[in-house]
Amino acid sequence: MTFNEFREIGNVYLYKSKAKNLRVLKILNLFVSFTALITLTIYYGFPHTVHGDVNMMNVMRYSFGFYVSLYLIKFIYDFHPWEYLKKTWFEGFVMFILIIEGASHIITGELLFVPLLEKLSISSGEDISLIFIQGYFFIVIIAELTRKGSVIPKIKMHPAVIFILSFLGIITVGTLLLMMPEMTSSGNGMNALDAFFTSTSASCVTGLMVEDAMHFFTFKGQIVILALIQLGGLNVIAFASVLALAARFGVSVSQHDVIEDFVYRDNFLSGKGTLGRVVIWCLVIEALGAIALGVVWSSEIPFSGLGDRVFSSIFHSVSAFNNAGISLFTDGFTHPWVSTNWLAHWVITALVFLGALGTVALFDIFDPARLRSRLIYPWKTIGFATKIALYFSLILVVFGSVAFAILEWNGVLSGMSGFGKFTTSVFQSVTRTSGFNSVNINSVGLPMIFIFIALMFIGGSSSSTGGGIKTSTFSVILSDVWRTVRGFDHVQLFKRTIHPTLRSRAYSVLMFFILGNMIFLFLLTITEASLLAKGEYRFIDLAFEQISAMGTVGLSTGLTPLLTPAGKLIILISMFIGRVGTLTVAFAIGGNLIETHFKYPEGHTMIG
Repeated sequence: MTFNEFREIGNVYLYKSKAKNLRVLKILNLFVSFTALITLTIYYGFPHTVHGDVNMMNVMRYSFGFYVSLYLIKFIYDFHPWEYLKKTWFEGFVMFILIIEGASHIITGELLFVPLLEKLSISSGEDISLIFIQGYFFIVIIAELTRKGSVIPKIKMHPAVIFILSFLGIITVGTLLLMMPEMTSSGNGMNALDAFFTSTSASCVTGLMVEDAMHFFTFKGQIVILALIQLGGLNVIAFASVLALAARFGVSVSQHDVIEDFVYRDNFLSGKGTLGRVVIWCLVIEALGAIALGVVWSSEIPFSGLGDRVFSSIFHSVSAFNNAGISLFTDGFTHPWVSTNWLAHWVITALVFLGALGTVALFDIFDPARLRSRLIYPWKTIGFATKIALYFSLILVVFGSVAFAILEWNGVLSGMSGFGKFTTSVFQSVTRTSGFNSVNINSVGLPMIFIFIALMFIGGSSSSTGGGIKTSTFSVILSDVWRTVRGFDHVQLFKRTIHPTLRSRAYSVLMFFILGNMIFLFLLTITEASLLAKGEYRFIDLAFEQISAMGTVGLSTGLTPLLTPAGKLIILISMFIGRVGTLTVAFAIGGNLIETHFKYPEGHTMIG
């Protein structure tokens, strides 16, 4: 009897019990995973006794044993086991680590990789191993919940609503985590409002902070902030999951155009495996950025060891690429340790620019297949959307850099070397979307503050981690204005005609963004009246804070920690709306679209 024949007999025998057993194991998997995650939360978020420590560690070890057993059972039940291994290679790799760690703990009494991590000056090696593994299985839980035929009932929801709820879920979890005692240096945790504000700021990759991330948070708290930045910044990934989830819940693909300001439908829905590509590309860019930062950090930074240096590099790389602008240095890159660390400034600049450029543009410009195609066929060029993202981003960077150098040459730039002035000008122009600062923004002159407001208002490109109305909206409106001035029949940009629907959406985004900022700024003048009355801050500082929040930028003149509770709530809502998109919120409130085919007689009135 051959192996294949034996395997076939085994498959026939196992088939009878396969469906029932896998259904039971799925329910057990959810129960064990949730139990393990709750245990992990208590373990890392709250102080506990030695006895409690032992009990919680046992719960997590038993959960690991269940995961390994579940994977092996699925492998045995699968009719094509080798194909199953190929499809689940990462999960198999994690199982392999679990088996090695379990055997090591049984034989030697300690985990195998802990001594290795301790040699890298990472004392909490066991903690990091557990965080990695449990974090992975948290993703498995979400996948199980959203999988077709899962225990969650099929609910038909508007994709915009689902997208908003996904962000609210991330923010809520982050808030609860930051309120835990072990997350702050004081051991008391953050109060509810400040935790809510910080979680929203990190998830919406804005970067406005009410507390100093360097001293206020423990390593665990910084890990939570890093996770929130990564989850919130990769909004394209979240959006892809929402589209897949919406399709499972019965939402038609035709409704996906309501949130087209995040991604371009033709690019996003046409490629197979786009979600995986986005994840890989983003992680690779962040990894390269972390390596570069690890190499160029100034010798003046008193890292406690290699582990501290590595974590700081990863944190700032993720924060920069996701345009979050949150730094582990007090007052950002104005801190004496890094204020003249020009190479680190350039690495941050490159990461912020790539993050604000957008995944669609990154794929088009750097994808190896497209590079080879353009090399073989010189007549092929980058796509229309990529031209808008790249050229307008470069124009804004050059304009901002020149303006900053001219206006602040004898201001905040005085005393710097020529290269330092050039670096700082480019740095502050590029980081108009991220919130990193290498100068004290409160010391910048009023003319440059005004230009900053304009640059933050425009923001980054579509499908990017940047905010604002986006370069695509700005380019379409600018082209329409140019068409009106020159008397052309059609709106043209880069030898392409802009469809009236795109023009309508561009003006809608602009109008919603203007109205949103006006309403929230008006409310801030009421809630922060006492702050303005003291004379330390001006109306322009309040406007700067508001537009920075809705543009998900994070630059501030120092106003954020001084806001009243009502003011923090206003800024918090502004950050959220700016992140998910003004049109997305409008469509979510407006409900499902109803197509109408009738037309009223045309009306005419004077304009201007």
